[in-house]
Amino acid sequence: MDGLIKGLIDVALGQGDDQRDESGPQSRDERSRSTWAEVVSSEQDNDEQSSDRRSHVYGRNQWSGEEQSHYGRDEWQNVDSRPSRRNERIPHEEYEKGGDIYGQSRYEQSRYEQSHWSRKEDDENSTDGWETVGKKHPRRPHKVQKDNWNGYKRPPSEQQYSDEVEIGSRVEPTEEELADLSQACNKLWELDTNRLVAGKDYEIDCGEGKKVFQKEDMAGGSLFNWLNEDVFRKPTFSRFCSLLDNYNPNEGCKEVVTSEERQEQAAFIEEISRTAPIKYLHKYLSSKGIVSENLQDFKRTMTSLWFDLYGRGGTSGSSSAFEHVFVGEVKQRNEQEICGFHNWLQFYLEEAKGRVDYQGYIFPRRCGQAPDSETQLLTIQFEWNGLLKSVSSTLVGVSPEFEIALYTLCFYVGGEDNHVQLGPYSVNIKCYHLGDKIGSAFPVSEC
Repeated sequence: MDGLIKGLIDVALGQGDDQRDESGPQSRDERSRSTWAEVVSSEQDNDEQSSDRRSHVYGRNQWSGEEQSHYGRDEWQNVDSRPSRRNERIPHEEYEKGGDIYGQSRYEQSRYEQSHWSRKEDDENSTDGWETVGKKHPRRPHKVQKDNWNGYKRPPSEQQYSDEVEIGSRVEPTEEELADLSQACNKLWELDTNRLVAGKDYEIDCGEGKKVFQKEDMAGGSLFNWLNEDVFRKPTFSRFCSLLDNYNPNEGCKEVVTSEERQEQAAFIEEISRTAPIKYLHKYLSSKGIVSENLQDFKRTMTSLWFDLYGRGGTSGSSSAFEHVFVGEVKQRNEQEICGFHNWLQFYLEEAKGRVDYQGYIFPRRCGQAPDSETQLLTIQFEWNGLLKSVSSTLVGVSPEFEIALYTLCFYVGGEDNHVQLGPYSVNIKCYHLGDKIGSAFPVSEC
């Protein structure tokens, strides 16, 4: 009887849970090798979120529907699944209350608070000390060092840029490359000297695979285990990331671009124009008479192509190629849906903030080979602030200049489908025109 009474007291006081917690596996953050990231206060780590989720039915639009059409139910092969990882789930938190993560902008204080994105914060402390069984343990949010980012808002003439790459035969397109888009795209891959190396610069854990129509979470934790601090010291990477918080992701909201943000755009184009992939792109397009041989004219063309605003979702001036392809947008018609969002840096930063919940990779359609920690072309499923993206594809570790050059080349020279070779990967670069602008662009594995 004494033992029974003691057991009931232990349950009431939660001692049993404490013992189980103490014997649990080591958390992901204790294994993290990211040295640049500054962990925010432990008080925030103790916040709990409500486990309630709304179910969504997602329609298709011209952009996101095209991705799903490549992964129908009839093409799946059985892939040996790997042992499941520990149970931990990234919570869908807003920006941390205790500090800025990466360039907290005016939009995050005004616009996000007016949308459903910030409603989840209301439920953060509604668990009354209870934790949902099987819930992913929260990954510690990290701060991104952005000491140079304010300087990016100055006029381009007042900024410091990296040295020009050496002009030589490597950036001169050959006759074979001018006649074959695939060879030209593969040359861009070879010229991407800023591309990261898996295991040295970052580490990913793909978890287990799933089919597009499966909604259960097959990932035990984050996609990214760690990222080397030196990555964000690379000039093109740093300038690219400084642009990501300039946008309201809601598709129907008109964007307001400040003069400082235009300076950031111009400075980014100037920076990437000094790299080999963009120099090759310029020579390639000018050789075909598509763009001016004058470098300054070419830079203006690139700025206009990627940053000029156009209408989407029935609202003029609400979108741009850069915002859609790299940042991601929320379709507002009927049921809300994630569109675009094909950049790995944006994924990493949003995942580090707890706003992206990685759900697992999509089974390869034909080759039957599951991705691993060194795979750089991924097809995945994830949630962004609770909204599901059933299928999305991304090139992991590539540089911003490479992606800009790749999609620009396919836009001007290719068609809607561009079957090319990128190093070891056979890829279809999907590229959609919206008048004279890029409506969407993303890679689709042909494996």
